[in-house]
Amino acid sequence: MCRNIKLLYNFDPPVTPDEIQAASLQFVRKISGFNKPSKANEEAFFAAVQAIAEVSANLLNSLETNSPPKDRDEEAARLKARSAKRFGDSKSPA
Repeated sequence: MCRNIKLLYNFDPPVTPDEIQAASLQFVRKISGFNKPSKANEEAFFAAVQAIAEVSANLLNSLETNSPPKDRDEEAARLKARSAKRFGDSKSPA
């Protein structure tokens, strides 16, 4: 899975339409191989982004869970700590 696509479900505060749009864009970029489509492919590319954003929003609104929502700040800190452990702390002097 594309590393730039972030988990969007079960967060407090809930996901925003901009976050869904960004994830959809990353998904279409990944599967198409285009970072920026040519003029010939631009309409199809952005139509796909919009369609995936709509389906993703419907999915997220339809899901149910008994788990308490995750705190965005705590989750971000946890992922940063995991990354620092895996790849080393980029702020430490070389």
